[in-house]
Amino acid sequence: MANEKRPNIIFYFSDQQRWDTMGCYGQKLDVTPNLDRLAEEGCQFMNAYTCQPVCGPARACLQTGRYAEEIGCYRNDIELPEGLPTLAELFHEGGYATAYVGKWHLASNADKNLHHEITAVPKELRGGYRDYWMAADVLEFTSHGYNGFVFDGDNNRHDFIGYRADAINNYAIEFLHQYSEGNDDRPFFMFISQIEPHHQNDHHRFEGPDGSKAKFADFTPPGDLIGTEGNWRENYPDYLGQCHALDANVGRLVDTLKDRGLWDNTILIYTSDHGSHFCTRNGEYKRSCHDASIHIPLIITGPGFRGRGKEEHLVSLLDLPRTMLDCAGIEAPESFRRHSLKPLVEGKCHDWEDVVFLQISESQVGRAIRTKDWKYAVRAEADGWNDSRSDVYYEDYLYDLHADPHERNNLVADPAYKAIRADLAALLIRKMAEAGEDAPTILPAK
Repeated sequence: MANEKRPNIIFYFSDQQRWDTMGCYGQKLDVTPNLDRLAEEGCQFMNAYTCQPVCGPARACLQTGRYAEEIGCYRNDIELPEGLPTLAELFHEGGYATAYVGKWHLASNADKNLHHEITAVPKELRGGYRDYWMAADVLEFTSHGYNGFVFDGDNNRHDFIGYRADAINNYAIEFLHQYSEGNDDRPFFMFISQIEPHHQNDHHRFEGPDGSKAKFADFTPPGDLIGTEGNWRENYPDYLGQCHALDANVGRLVDTLKDRGLWDNTILIYTSDHGSHFCTRNGEYKRSCHDASIHIPLIITGPGFRGRGKEEHLVSLLDLPRTMLDCAGIEAPESFRRHSLKPLVEGKCHDWEDVVFLQISESQVGRAIRTKDWKYAVRAEADGWNDSRSDVYYEDYLYDLHADPHERNNLVADPAYKAIRADLAALLIRKMAEAGEDAPTILPAK
């Protein structure tokens, strides 16, 4: 296949970004003008959901095309197993240059004495990215909003100047300049992993760029937060400021692609690992089945996706590995789960199943499905940090998403919905089997 027919692919990944932070998904403030424009030009997925609402496992899913529990990366602080086919290896073997920028979160494991949280990630733990590497394993440990560092491919430390999202984006732009000025005739695959708008762990707050508090003070709270406790009141302006910074950097990246003559043949995917409920559903920000945690933005533009409008089918973060390989003309291994989105947006897929399956860890050992009409979740009597699965689960949540879009009325113990719960339990068990899990017993809620 000629290079001019093989697109460059950029995967732009935010961290903990709700879908409704963006104008194209209903945000009233001017937070994301660049992304809104890309959504209008390309394809906007209205119902995209993560497959694992926590950082490391979601990343493991993307790099391997498999569910996190199935490869042993069911929680944070577990390194990506060696020997699995990964996106970077497949793109490399398929004739692509590969680049990685930002947060990795797949190289540390205290149980195996792999401590790379603030040190360089060794080459064998980089998932096969070869041609450009500028990353830190746990970026929240090596940086704050206005300081920090990453490591290059030779393990040299590079300190930030200015706001963190700008610094990470600058390395991506550096790669584009090097690529366009070099003699490499291969197309490229670049994965950009920002940490914004994740909260700053050690400071217990969100760190937007200077001026965020004033600029976004007049925000309208999302419906699921209204009337709740949590910490969104003091943090949402900075959270939107972080999203605004990401948007500005996507705009700068697109400008570079256009000026370097790369834009017309580049597919740009923008999405996030999970959302944020601001400590309203449990004691932290995600790790729950609620849409605030699992509904993510997803925009794809470039060859094959321009002018495709809004796609309403339910899609998973785990659809994206196959999608990217499909766009590159690279055959995905049989081990890769889910489906390519390319036939869906081309109107060639007429049997798409509107069901997304989730594994939930750390806060619990949980499983959930989301359909267009229902949210159904189960929980085991197990340790969410040390246990990855269970033989027995108890019903935990049932939401009627049409009558209760903000998920305030849990119907899990309502006898009027017993038959619906039984149908959803059967569907969940089928999805667990498709993810490589044994069929469990699901018991009524306690």
